[in-house]
Amino acid sequence: MANRNEQLFERAKKIIPGGVNSPVRAFGSVGGVPRFIRKAQGAFVWDENGQRYIDYVGSWGPAIVGHAHPEVIEAVREAALGGLSFGAPTEAEIVIAEEIAKIVPSVERLRLVSSGTEATMSAIRLARGYTGRDKIVKFEGCYHGHSDSLLVKAGSGLLTFANPSSAGVPADFTQHTIVLPYNDVGSLKTCFEQFGEQIACVILEPIAGNMNLVKPSQEFVHTLRQITTQHGSVLIYDEVMTGFRVALGGAQSVHGITPDLTTMGKVIGGGMPLAAFGGKKEIMDCISPLGAVYQAGTLSGNPVAVAAGLKTLEIIQRTGFYEHLTARTEQLANGINQAAKQAGITFTADSIGGMFGFYFAEQAPQNYSDMAASNIAAFKTFFHGLLERGVALGPSAYEASFMSAAHTAELVDETIAIARTVFADMAA
Repeated sequence: MANRNEQLFERAKKIIPGGVNSPVRAFGSVGGVPRFIRKAQGAFVWDENGQRYIDYVGSWGPAIVGHAHPEVIEAVREAALGGLSFGAPTEAEIVIAEEIAKIVPSVERLRLVSSGTEATMSAIRLARGYTGRDKIVKFEGCYHGHSDSLLVKAGSGLLTFANPSSAGVPADFTQHTIVLPYNDVGSLKTCFEQFGEQIACVILEPIAGNMNLVKPSQEFVHTLRQITTQHGSVLIYDEVMTGFRVALGGAQSVHGITPDLTTMGKVIGGGMPLAAFGGKKEIMDCISPLGAVYQAGTLSGNPVAVAAGLKTLEIIQRTGFYEHLTARTEQLANGINQAAKQAGITFTADSIGGMFGFYFAEQAPQNYSDMAASNIAAFKTFFHGLLERGVALGPSAYEASFMSAAHTAELVDETIAIARTVFADMAA
């Protein structure tokens, strides 16, 4: 039988650069042929060969209630019948903004956009406009979308300014970006001692998901809040991934931190292209048409995307939702940890809420360097072992994975049993 995934990949490469519309989908980090997905339902996706997979990618986080949830689908259908796009205000925009502000108290004002990249780009421009400063601080291993000033890598010294990590990005665009190690309180303090009065904002993934799952220390986030306040810099929590995913109120509710601005995406769109940024009224009021910071978008607040998001936000607030989600995630992490130990494989799993990370290392990483030092080759073997047996993780050792409310205890047990088989093969 012909392999449809192979056929489609070859066909795609002739018209789409690399055969994909987002780089990680090409399986470059793990090798092999990407799976072209035909449909998704609940905790499962099916590829073009008809192979079913227990899915822990979840569209990279949005599918928290499960794929094609019937209530979300019905909300989208009803909205679509009224028209796909208006380029004009709607009542639903107000409703979802009010709902987000109710769930995330740090958000006093909010604006909708279409992607996480758009949200973070706008939040940074706003922070610069509000403070009148140019420099921004980000952390190594954290990803905040593909806007020019954020596509950077660390310099050779602790406080050297960042160099572009993508062709096509002029050095001038990144000269004001400082990259620091994640979870390093000392380098943070040193940075602000040297540049504090020039720093417009600090942006971070409050729980990293783009160097796999990496949790910050309480000392790190509390120092960050204190030092940005002291120097008049804007603290941006990039909760595109963690928002409504690690807890109802996001990572900021777990940390007990009130950021100045928050970016959101993924879950709030329910699988549709929707994101947002919001925060303090005095900062948000600097945006056009009230202020001098320009931001706009033809499809911002798209009515169909808003309908999907509103229904998703309703579902996740139902009694017991996060208790169930967290229980399943912990069941998976603990079970696979145990399976690895039984096989004598050096391995650690960690989780929070509906996010988890697998690391072929003695302990969970604290920063990008820790993650880079893990056994990436072992992850590739593990990834393909699971995939061949019907379990899908993100195709990179540097990506967190995601649980949904549609995953049952039985499905998690099935996943653990498959992992046990893969570990046994790896140990042989």
